[in-house]
Amino acid sequence: MKALLVEDKVYIRKGLLHLLQSMETDVEVIGECGSVKEAVVVANACRPNLVFLDINLIDGTGFDFLDQTGHLDFKVIFITAYEEYALRALKIGAVDYLLKPVDVEELQLALEKVKNLPSGEQRKRIKTAKQVWYKNDSTLVLSLSDSFQVIDLQELLFCESDKGYTSFHLANGKKYIVSKPLKEYEEQLQKVNFTRPHQSFMVNLKFIDKYDKSGIIFLNNGKKIPVSSRKKEAFIATFLKYNSL
Repeated sequence: MKALLVEDKVYIRKGLLHLLQSMETDVEVIGECGSVKEAVVVANACRPNLVFLDINLIDGTGFDFLDQTGHLDFKVIFITAYEEYALRALKIGAVDYLLKPVDVEELQLALEKVKNLPSGEQRKRIKTAKQVWYKNDSTLVLSLSDSFQVIDLQELLFCESDKGYTSFHLANGKKYIVSKPLKEYEEQLQKVNFTRPHQSFMVNLKFIDKYDKSGIIFLNNGKKIPVSSRKKEAFIATFLKYNSL
């Protein structure tokens, strides 16, 4: 089987590659990718039979990759960290997955299961997992003073924290304020391409127009977001990686 490794952490890819090479299998790794964009190009060119696929990638999710390669015929083994939403989605869909760091025995079991599963049946299971995943991770329910507000995270520009309150600013100009600190939402937002350049802000990377080296982020609606000196190096690395894919 010709296999493609799609994982944005190099050490995870190299570790998985080493395990596959040390095992007696018919799996030949034909490529390694760290992003959705790169993986789509390589998959179309190389036509793998099997894809080891991370769920959270720097420019999207593994499901984004599958949406863009639906015309190709390959089987999938997901790779994921111990994340509540990811594991719940995969378990409900009965989809094969490997937890990071990958264990050799679990890898062997996953390979055996996926080889014996018809591709059509696996795609049905992945579709179920995808529906569960997006239900949990593409929206956020905010508890306001008089209602519960559902927001689409793909339309969220940035969040701002102030004295235990957090304001959510959407691309359509709407603003919602909740009486919870920003740290309550940080983990979920980081899964969908948000970064925290300052203690008081989280920003959606896709809405950044430019970064001024003086330490200011300019969003595409003109809003300016400060970058703290302590977080500047990490922010620049994340920003450049996101925009180089």
